[in-house]
Amino acid sequence: MTDPIAGVRVPARPDTALFTRTAVAASCAGFVLIGALQSLFGPALPALREEFGLSPSAAGLGLSAHFAGGVTGVLAFNRVHGRVGNRVLLGSSYALMALGSIAFALAPVWPAALAAALVAGLGFGGLDYGLNQLFATGFGRRSTAMLNVLNAHFGIGAVAGPALIGLLGPGRYPVAFLACGVLAAALVPFVKGVRDRDPAAPAGGAAGPPGAPPGTGRTLLLLGAFVLLYVVHVGVEAGVGGWEPTHLETVGYGAATAASATSVYWLMLTAGRFLVVPLAVRMPEPVIVAVSCTGMLLCTGAAAVPGLAPYAYAGVGLFIAPVFPTGLPWLHRTVPTARRAAAYVIAASMVGGVAAGPALGRAIELAGVRAVPVVLCAMTAVCLLATAWLARATRHRPARPCE
Repeated sequence: MTDPIAGVRVPARPDTALFTRTAVAASCAGFVLIGALQSLFGPALPALREEFGLSPSAAGLGLSAHFAGGVTGVLAFNRVHGRVGNRVLLGSSYALMALGSIAFALAPVWPAALAAALVAGLGFGGLDYGLNQLFATGFGRRSTAMLNVLNAHFGIGAVAGPALIGLLGPGRYPVAFLACGVLAAALVPFVKGVRDRDPAAPAGGAAGPPGAPPGTGRTLLLLGAFVLLYVVHVGVEAGVGGWEPTHLETVGYGAATAASATSVYWLMLTAGRFLVVPLAVRMPEPVIVAVSCTGMLLCTGAAAVPGLAPYAYAGVGLFIAPVFPTGLPWLHRTVPTARRAAAYVIAASMVGGVAAGPALGRAIELAGVRAVPVVLCAMTAVCLLATAWLARATRHRPARPCE
């Protein structure tokens, strides 16, 4: 059977397939939804400040509450996943997003809006964890390709959310959140197309391959390296998105050019995940991640040259795109008890996204805005070092998961 979105063949036998074709398409729609939901808070800030009489920092708590709910949702759903099954996990995540999004749109006071953002974040975290986990193990050798397809749809949503606010106007942000809530509710019935319990894990599957490194210390080292890779690379991703416009304006570009270049960065990140799909079924994950980190390093360094900066940031988007979805199957093959490990890594990546703004802001206060590419380059060097260590530490393992 072929995935109707990516053209990647997926398991066809009903007794072993984790997703039906319809469920694959619905899952991709779910990732468009969470990408849009996360991206709506920023464009809605001016209207939120005016409606509720908020300071900039108070208005920013909406996104903070959403991320706090996301981290909590990842860890909480990880705890109960084995007991409740895949359908309850995904269905309750969609329901929480629907409830939170609709409540945020209709909230009469700011504390109620914050509570609603937290609830929507819980569903966001559950869906982010659940679908990444299931796609990482549900398609055999093609799991890496399918994860890139799935996460590319997150990027589509992240681009579409602000575009919708721009079309409606910031003052009509409740309509956008209501639309997200309705879409989330509409996706609940499609969880019937997901196998409720994972098939028995094959050799090299989620439970860890035969010959997994013995001893808690070895496992913690591997997990720690993956956490470091994910925290820092998501920090780079968020850092470019947040600071690229400021840096470009500082080195002489106009505000419109800087904003357009930032949009191109996000579009390149989305395109990169689709472009890597044919490579992901032929190349081992460590090679893809290593090439990606090397490209990020070169591009962040090139961004220090004013004439190259807009193009270099677009290159960062292209190279950073495969790291998150490609690293998860690699994690599953190399870390015992990989389901719990994946939850920690996904939660840590969310923390990295939240922490990137203040951390980069402090570095820029000390070194100046022109140092943005230098700081980002140093962060990508950390990603490359973590990748190199992981590749060496796991070199004895099979290059790809078994069917």
